[in-house]
Amino acid sequence: MRRTVSAAVALGLLLTATTACDVQARKEIAAEKKATEQGPPPPKRIAQACKVQGHAPKIGLVPINLQALFFNQINTGAKMVAAKAGAQVQVVNGNDDSSTQANAIDDMVAGHYDAIIVDAVDTEGIKPAIRRAKDAGIPVVAVDATVGDPAVSTQVGTANAEGGKQLADALLKISGGKGDIGVVGALNSTIQNERQKGFTDEVTAQGMKIKNVVDGRNIQENAQTAAENLLTGNPDLPYAYATGEPALIGLAAAVVSQQRTKNLQVVGWDLSSQAVDGLKAGWIKGVVQQNTFQFGYDAMNAAIDLACKRSAPKDVPVPTQIVTPENVGDYLYYLEK
Repeated sequence: MRRTVSAAVALGLLLTATTACDVQARKEIAAEKKATEQGPPPPKRIAQACKVQGHAPKIGLVPINLQALFFNQINTGAKMVAAKAGAQVQVVNGNDDSSTQANAIDDMVAGHYDAIIVDAVDTEGIKPAIRRAKDAGIPVVAVDATVGDPAVSTQVGTANAEGGKQLADALLKISGGKGDIGVVGALNSTIQNERQKGFTDEVTAQGMKIKNVVDGRNIQENAQTAAENLLTGNPDLPYAYATGEPALIGLAAAVVSQQRTKNLQVVGWDLSSQAVDGLKAGWIKGVVQQNTFQFGYDAMNAAIDLACKRSAPKDVPVPTQIVTPENVGDYLYYLEK
């Protein structure tokens, strides 16, 4: 009889614990769903509408590519402001190629656009096209990638090297300044080279070693192959750093496929569903998240102001956010385009 009672009590306790876990899981899912549905904070400012020679301002937007969530969110933010201000927008995919971007800008000049926004693949290679636009009287707003040229009317962006240093400092606290690091970069990207340098300068100055750098070329599939090779060639690698969204997605896929989640710790740039999974599991320790929607808001506001012959700031800094396993739930709206 006692054995039967004990078994019943044990079963009851198990059912209670299971129910409590289910309730907690449902609460977490509901909170995450609510956070995602709320979306990003709306733009605080919308540029005043105007007519340019009798028509709504026509703005060209040339992102690096249309694959990464990052660039799509910039586009979303820009389109939101344009819709509210009554401006027309044409997006042309840069397709990770500086020549494609330059040709797009030249086509927009020929099409008599009133302003152009560009996120440059190659910040040096894009300069001649930007200068041609300026010579034609068309203002250019550089977003995300810093283009150091007087022909750029407004620069909207973040300090990429400083963001790399922030992640380096986070990793140094975790590692105690010891251990090797593998880097998944994009050597064709000026932006990601800046992030790589800011990170590697700091960690090596504090005693850590860069074991190897592989090139994902800012393309998710390439980044995964490069990361797979990095991890295969370094089976005891304790730490890794990814310089952008495709690099971090590719690295995350390689870590999971090689079952390295228990012995490899990762930091990197830009949220994605794969990055969020890694943060929740705890093996991704930190992600620099740029306010992509704000990039779009600020770039389009500047473009409309310039198209309407109003002044715009020369530099518009956009702050970054560090997403950790502890606060990831606050940033889930970045998973939406």
